[in-house]
Amino acid sequence: MGTKITRRKFVKTTGAAIAGSMIFSPAFSQVLNTSTLKKRVALVGTGSRGNSFFGKFLKNEYGDLVEFVGLCDHNIGRVTYAKNFIGVDCPTFTDFDEMLSKVKIDLLMVTTVDATHHEFIIKGLQKNIDVVTEKPMTTDEQKCQQIIDAQRDSKGKLIMAFNYRYGKVFTKLKEIIDSKEIGDLISVDLHWYLNTFHGADYFRRWHGLREKSGTLLLHKSAHHFDLLNWMIGSDPVEVYANGALEKYGKNNAFRGKNCRSCEHTKECDFYYDMTKNENYMNLYAANEKYDGYLRDNCLWREEINIFDKMSVLVKYANNVEVNYSLTTYSPFEGFRFAFNGKEGRLETEEGIPWRETNPEDQAKIHEKEMDNTSHTKKEVNFHEIVTQRNFEEYKRIEFPYVRAGHWGGDKLMFDEIFRGENSKPMLNHAANVRDGSLAVLIGIAACKSIDTGLPVKISELTDLVPQIHKWENF
Repeated sequence: MGTKITRRKFVKTTGAAIAGSMIFSPAFSQVLNTSTLKKRVALVGTGSRGNSFFGKFLKNEYGDLVEFVGLCDHNIGRVTYAKNFIGVDCPTFTDFDEMLSKVKIDLLMVTTVDATHHEFIIKGLQKNIDVVTEKPMTTDEQKCQQIIDAQRDSKGKLIMAFNYRYGKVFTKLKEIIDSKEIGDLISVDLHWYLNTFHGADYFRRWHGLREKSGTLLLHKSAHHFDLLNWMIGSDPVEVYANGALEKYGKNNAFRGKNCRSCEHTKECDFYYDMTKNENYMNLYAANEKYDGYLRDNCLWREEINIFDKMSVLVKYANNVEVNYSLTTYSPFEGFRFAFNGKEGRLETEEGIPWRETNPEDQAKIHEKEMDNTSHTKKEVNFHEIVTQRNFEEYKRIEFPYVRAGHWGGDKLMFDEIFRGENSKPMLNHAANVRDGSLAVLIGIAACKSIDTGLPVKISELTDLVPQIHKWENF
């Protein structure tokens, strides 16, 4: 009698080459720019990111190439507001299946709550529609496998909106690494700091619930893990992590329903006055009656169950090792990157106040990052990047400073998606389902490791086979 072989076992035993060829897709500029006609675009998820970047910015900057044909959100008030805010004349829906059945779509953009991404991605791919999704691709390994399978069976292509890859300073780091200035990589240290304005804000929103965000190791760190995967040029194979909830949530003597109705505003350092933000009042406060969602929820509420401190060790197929941490209540916003190579070291940092002549207003930093209208900070006109080869003096590069629009990455990503433009195609900025999967699988593995106290192998989560070199099957 023959031995029964499962789908997962079959893919693993047939080798990395076959598995890789099933999921690798061409650069998405080749997918989307095959016609002179405007792309018929639909958006599901009309929160602030969907409305601003995937909505208004896309319409204003790429209106010659795209036409909005549908907006969808389960909250009828938000989707109605979105139509006016974005400035489009297209039908709106509260039922996604209805939009799919009634509207001809070339490109679907997914900006819903993270844990629901898979639902819309899969339905779009099943209709052979190209899909662009915000990070993270999804929040657990079962949903990740479902998306992988849907991509294998679809003529449409999933495009990951990994805008950090396109960030100008990160592109420069990638170029230096690829030049072998410091030799082959052996280890990377990445420490990311969210300040008490930006970091705290995640705990006010739906992100504070693990069942919706998968924790910040998915929602936020997917950006960072993808950067690492891309820069290292190899796949993660094993993850070990520690994490805890020690600052927010139940770790406080008082709490309220939300900031607008709270009696502790004078004693709470984290009081957030949403009434000063007209857009949020119109988008969120005016539409709470439909679904009960509070944009200024209490960050001390006891239901919060994500981590607010995280450290992760990642081993890669090419033997590079990563030491990563994420802090959510730092007094300043920034990061420290260090790459150790066999022939030297590369490092840079951002946002360290005592290293800057005129430190930025911490309350405004994230707002500038999300803004696509301005790209410089007057007080600082360069990122400092330092390389030093063994037995040689260090070299200091003053790289032009860009922070707004995710270090300039938002526009550059859209330029490639919609205009087919990328001045540095050999860096492989375009991210597909495999890239999205590997980024979230690090976060998923990290959560499992924190829960169990044990290391987790990436190969145990889905049928993706980790590869030593990311592009070896092209």
